[in-house]
Amino acid sequence: MPSNTYKVIELVGTSDVGVTEAIKTAVDKAAETLKGLDWFEVQQIRGHIDSQKIQWFQVDLKIGFRVMSGDELKG
Repeated sequence: MPSNTYKVIELVGTSDVGVTEAIKTAVDKAAETLKGLDWFEVQQIRGHIDSQKIQWFQVDLKIGFRVMSGDELKG
């Protein structure tokens, strides 16, 4: 197995549907501009309550992506 080097960023995904959707929102957005996404790690889950009901979810997560060579980035 080849060794890899990773860059880690921290994002906050949001959703009015649920935690899974908030994670997906953050990962999908990162995938628009980054290559080599490999993993995510949830750091925190928060939400907003209004009128005794959950209105919004926020998920703070770290996303790891491989640092790639110039040839890998071209392909």
